[in-house]
Amino acid sequence: MLIYYLDDRFPSRGCLVLNFFPARSYSNTNHIRMKKATYLLVCCLLALLYACGPTDAPSTATEEPTETKTPEAISLDGRDLFPPPESPAGQQKKDSLLAIAQGNFDADAQNLDNIIWLGRRLAYLSRYKEAIKVFTEGMIVHPNAPELYRHRGHRYISTRQFDQAIADFEKAASLAEGRDIEIEPDGLPNKLNIPLSSLQFNIWYHWGLAYYLKGDFEKAAQLYEECMDYSINPDLLTATTDWLYMTYRRLGKTAEAEQLLVPITADLEIIENNSYLNRLLMYKGEKSPTDLLDLNNTDPEQLLNIVTQGYGVGNWYLYNGDEAQAKAVFEKILATTYWSAFGYVAAEADQVRLGTD
Repeated sequence: MLIYYLDDRFPSRGCLVLNFFPARSYSNTNHIRMKKATYLLVCCLLALLYACGPTDAPSTATEEPTETKTPEAISLDGRDLFPPPESPAGQQKKDSLLAIAQGNFDADAQNLDNIIWLGRRLAYLSRYKEAIKVFTEGMIVHPNAPELYRHRGHRYISTRQFDQAIADFEKAASLAEGRDIEIEPDGLPNKLNIPLSSLQFNIWYHWGLAYYLKGDFEKAAQLYEECMDYSINPDLLTATTDWLYMTYRRLGKTAEAEQLLVPITADLEIIENNSYLNRLLMYKGEKSPTDLLDLNNTDPEQLLNIVTQGYGVGNWYLYNGDEAQAKAVFEKILATTYWSAFGYVAAEADQVRLGTD
């Protein structure tokens, strides 16, 4: 008699048990023949079970294809852009902060702050498509909140959608008109944990940047000039001055650019924008390009510095007539993974305009 049962030790397989019992008497010869025949049958069944049945090791023939990851953005030169790698500690911190934001949102999805922070936390993880969706859906509940347009516009810049960004900042400026200056809380606090920028500053600053990235330097200059009204501390002053200086130089307004540098001194009390101050001091001739940037340094920890300092240096070479050196700097920037940094996006835009010849 053959008995088939499932064995707990091998849950993906069954076991065959051969049992002999004399339902009636057989001759010794017949009994031996019966045992041989049954033995052969058992062997055949076992072979079939192991060949055709499931096994502990998955078969590559039946594996589902790996899901293809979709990029968060497409670069201006056509490359797929995926979230850059994070350190384990950085990933854990950002994930935990996102979990808090998600929990607050789940508890009250109508609250404006909960909507904003969920979108911001997603963006800090380079999940820009999801962030844009959160801000967009939030506008249904809060159609007159300039904060949502300001933050969505920022992430449209990250994803190279400059026209959409411009439309959002224009809307945000209209909605914020007449409101007092409102300091925005930092998602990634500076070393003193002191928020420095305002809603109004961020609208005008990023609005000007979107036009700069499009190559519309006349419009960018107008917006940066207005942004100066909201640049109320040394950190904001250096940031706006740097972009406006570079914009004036692109327009050939050298005298106006030099005038911007008059209030910029090495002893400004900077909390977080030291890279902008260093670039401005380079424009004044108090620092050299090599003081700010060493393209031969292969230390991985210096890669971010190549982006933060590199664009100002490359741009300085460009409007001073050294296009080859400018391209070399831009290429170094584009070889990093910090593709959402403004310096990276600007280098990408310039490299496309310059061509690769």
